[in-house]
Amino acid sequence: MKTVDEFYKLTNTEDYFNFFNIEYDQKLINVKRFHIMKEYGNLIKKGLTSIKEENKLLDFFKFSLLRVYMDFKNGYSPSAAQVWNMFENGKLSGCSACSSGSTGGNCGC
Repeated sequence: MKTVDEFYKLTNTEDYFNFFNIEYDQKLINVKRFHIMKEYGNLIKKGLTSIKEENKLLDFFKFSLLRVYMDFKNGYSPSAAQVWNMFENGKLSGCSACSSGSTGGNCGC
């Protein structure tokens, strides 16, 4: 039986999928690794404070990984602001074209 302590020792994306015996597309992981793990981290933070039973917490971790993975597998693509959290003083500080104002903030980044 797997434990939360074992979960906390995982170090890379593939380890998480293997831990929960979830099949995955290596190409998708190679391309979206950072995005998947960032979204996964955000999602599991919510369960850490509310779920106290170890087996339910592990189920939540597994379901959360599946949810995030399937979102990306089905075409989810976060914006740069979602990934990097680039809001400063209520303004987006994105790419250099937006920051310089040369595109009027409409470069499509």
